[in-house]
Amino acid sequence: MEEIKLRAQKIIVSLNPEAKRKRLEEIHKESQSPNFWKDNERASILMKEMASVQKELGKVEKINSLLKSGDLGEAENLLSELEVYAYLSGPFDRGAAIVSIHSGQGGVEAMDWTSMLFRMYCRLGERRKWTLEVFEETIGEEAGLKSVSFTVKGEFAYGYLKNEAGVHRLVRQSPFNADSLRQTSFALVEVLPEIEKDIETDIREDDLDWEFYRASSHGGQNVQKVSSAVRLKHKPTGIVVTAQSERYQAQNREYALKLLRGKLWLIEQERVKAEEASLKGGYKTPGWGNQIRSYVLHPYKMVKDLRTGYETSNTDAVLDGELDKFIEEELRNL
Repeated sequence: MEEIKLRAQKIIVSLNPEAKRKRLEEIHKESQSPNFWKDNERASILMKEMASVQKELGKVEKINSLLKSGDLGEAENLLSELEVYAYLSGPFDRGAAIVSIHSGQGGVEAMDWTSMLFRMYCRLGERRKWTLEVFEETIGEEAGLKSVSFTVKGEFAYGYLKNEAGVHRLVRQSPFNADSLRQTSFALVEVLPEIEKDIETDIREDDLDWEFYRASSHGGQNVQKVSSAVRLKHKPTGIVVTAQSERYQAQNREYALKLLRGKLWLIEQERVKAEEASLKGGYKTPGWGNQIRSYVLHPYKMVKDLRTGYETSNTDAVLDGELDKFIEEELRNL
């Protein structure tokens, strides 16, 4: 009983309920303004944040009540849920994510692996009731995807997915080889927060170079008659982003800007982390040099996270989106 109480106290303190109650008051006060719903997108984001914070505070109150009544079983189950809230306390953890998957070494095999990873995250999104929207995809010549970028909207989408960033390695018998030889292929996953305009990043219009072109969607369907696809270059950093899946240029422009905001924010975060880690060593940016997980389908079955050591032989479940254990292990190790 005392051990559970101490654990609960530690988690509740880390959640800072008082600060969250203050945040609820701020949102409630803002929502009373006659102009609140004039910016529909911002209003919707704030109302979702309010519902999420209310849900979290409700769980804190419930666990306090359970501990007083001595219901340790239910209290311990609820503690596990609250631990996730405690781990996901970053500035954008509650919000949407932008995920990009790029095929690496392995040719058509790597492109097929990219499409498998995309399906894996789609299935994870279905399980967590998130909404996925593709805004850029490049189809492989023979099979799979050279790259795909999509937004993931839902509670804690960025917080849950941010540690998926890095290189994912697949080992299997290749279905594209007549001799069924064992093949190793790689794909890079990038995960960025979806940052709304005027938050955290200062992007000057003079620093942007826009290019507009025609694009067609998967399978040649919905061929664009006008130049709705966009390519955006940020001159100071040289970052180039594209968006092409929407019919309307304005929508693709907004997707490209969100992607750029996320990349600029992440660059700054990585700079700070690298400086902090310079005395300790060991910090790795989530790029091609950072392999985070290995998926072996032949000659045995095993998915292993190389950061935490967590592994499972149920490869089918993992590729079907059952990633919670991997994600939670990584969160606990932050």
